[in-house]
Amino acid sequence: MEGSIETFDALIRSGARRLTGFQRRAFLAEVATELCDGNARQAERRFGWGREAVEKGLHERRTGIRCLEDFVARGRQRVEDKDHRLAADIRSIAEPHSYADPSLKSSRRYTNLTAAEVRQALIAKGHPEAELPAERTMRDILNRMNYRLKRIRKGKPLKKTEQTDAIFANVKAVREEVRDDPETLEISMDTKAKVALGEYVRGGKNPDGLRR
Repeated sequence: MEGSIETFDALIRSGARRLTGFQRRAFLAEVATELCDGNARQAERRFGWGREAVEKGLHERRTGIRCLEDFVARGRQRVEDKDHRLAADIRSIAEPHSYADPSLKSSRRYTNLTAAEVRQALIAKGHPEAELPAERTMRDILNRMNYRLKRIRKGKPLKKTEQTDAIFANVKAVREEVRDDPETLEISMDTKAKVALGEYVRGGKNPDGLRR
């Protein structure tokens, strides 16, 4: 007989584990009412359930009022949500070096700043280095704040510069000058080379490593 009771209780525990939220509390309250005289402490001792959950279920059963769950508030809070000053400073650093999604299909922003550069800028703003997230965490924070690392469009190499026409005009003039010279050998070579110009070359950095 004792073995059958233990089996019966194990089945009840198994059923409770398959439920969540309001449905689980309603089940706990029903079992506590029928098998434990509506006593949350007895239900805790017999089935191992949390007394607070059983009491809340009994209260909902008596009043007919359902308590709402706040699952979002559980767990560890994100750094940018916990420290609003940090989030504001990250935006103030990243925003001037960012641009919107060209397709305008999302709120995502693209920036040419790396997580390490953002971290150094925060230190320059007065944030203690020991209290700042690591570089890898900072990368995750930037992603959660809709910033993606990408070379901005102004940094793409130009196909043609202001000096291109002058260069070809000079080549044409030299060819005309030596065309009839029998001692001059003309060699034609077709080559292509990309020339990166402008303030955003090398990701917006000068050769000495400093940002423009």
